[in-house]
Amino acid sequence: MGVEERPRATPDETGISSCYNSTSTLIRNPDGSLTVELRKEVKTSVEYNPYEHRNVQHPNGFAGAFLHIVKTSLGTGVLAIPRAFKSAGLLVGLFGCILVGTICAHTIHILVRSSQKICKKTRTPSLGFADTAEGCFKLGPTWLRRYSSAAKIFVEAGLFCVHFLADSVYLVFISISINKLVSAHYPEIESWGDYSIKLILLVPLLICAQIRELKHLVPFSFIANIMLLVSFSITGYYMFSGITEVKLQDRSLATGLSGIPSFLSTVLFSMEGIGTIMPVENSMITPRFLGCAGVLNAAMGVIIVVFTAIGFFGYYRFGEETAATITANLPSQEIPAEIAQAAITLAVFFSFMLVFYVPVDIVWSRLKHHIPHSRWNLSQILLRSLLIVIATGAKSRLFSPKTPAVLPGIAIAGGDNLGLLIDIVGAVFLSILGLFVPAFLEVIADWEDGWGTFHWRLIKDFVIMALALFGLVSGLFSAIKDM
Repeated sequence: MGVEERPRATPDETGISSCYNSTSTLIRNPDGSLTVELRKEVKTSVEYNPYEHRNVQHPNGFAGAFLHIVKTSLGTGVLAIPRAFKSAGLLVGLFGCILVGTICAHTIHILVRSSQKICKKTRTPSLGFADTAEGCFKLGPTWLRRYSSAAKIFVEAGLFCVHFLADSVYLVFISISINKLVSAHYPEIESWGDYSIKLILLVPLLICAQIRELKHLVPFSFIANIMLLVSFSITGYYMFSGITEVKLQDRSLATGLSGIPSFLSTVLFSMEGIGTIMPVENSMITPRFLGCAGVLNAAMGVIIVVFTAIGFFGYYRFGEETAATITANLPSQEIPAEIAQAAITLAVFFSFMLVFYVPVDIVWSRLKHHIPHSRWNLSQILLRSLLIVIATGAKSRLFSPKTPAVLPGIAIAGGDNLGLLIDIVGAVFLSILGLFVPAFLEVIADWEDGWGTFHWRLIKDFVIMALALFGLVSGLFSAIKDM
């Protein structure tokens, strides 16, 4: 017997008319799945408004939601955008970054719209990304309903992989930065390699990984934000200080089709924040997230402008020497540059725990029902430690055929191939989770009501899904070719 996740709205809450309507409610089962309960009830004169029924302890207003989205996207990924421009060229990168950013904003828009549509149909105040996918399949065409649980698992698996592999990218970045900082003063350290540094990082990571409450991670977020501000300021100084000496003819305006897959993968990895959107939208109790002057458009507008500017001027300044992250282009033995490198390294380290919270939460929510409550503490310790070891791991043949394979550690397997890891995560997971899934869910959510004049929404969604598949295949092929 299912237990309802949210209290139902009564006729007195919304008003009464004289006719009846068959509606549905999502019921939360003990195993976490959703069941649709159809019932005949009084038809209301006012459409169900999810915002009016949300019980949020600390709701976000326009400013709070705006800052959350901007902060999520303007992280360390922005440092990789100049490399994307290097892959595509100045002109292609300029228009491509604006286009991809606009598409990302649109797919977020249609995901939230689909979620709100399911909330209204099922009289549910809010739904997460995975629950939205399950709800769309539950209320979609008959032949799809049997796959509703699989849809939820697919989205959860995608979110797990995106955040877990992002942590592996962070570890590669940290090890490269530490090696560069220390070896500038102690050259013998350079012979250690990134492998040894990643193993040393295991100790603090295993300790910090045992922090379980999100509220206890707030200091990590605060420190990370301060460090990011310091690093971005110094990096901006170096980026613009010598820009007048550069000639436009020395930079590629377009590099050809071969650079597009890497460009698309890098921009998706850096700009796409699909996993954090639904929690932010669900924290609002006023309908100001969507719309022309809504939170989403305002935040994504700022993100697109900042990313495009940093990518354009970063590549314009450093040209073909542009590294996987622009901080690697800073001079090694100048104190401001070392401060910037140290600050961004600390920012990424403290951001690691915030990102790590998501995959742990996804796995634990599935496991805890099968473990006695008395063993939850030990199980949490083992789970978190295991995930850290896998993320860090030991040598693998994936990128270095000459080294012995011990444990399939993702970060160490990546060696110093930071750009390659970014391309793989962006191509495989964010193209599917950030582009394909929202478009497919909109097709299902609008199945009964129609897709507009000449089925324009259906055509548009198929174009987005085709772009996602292109990004997946071409990006993965390009990454494998560069191994």
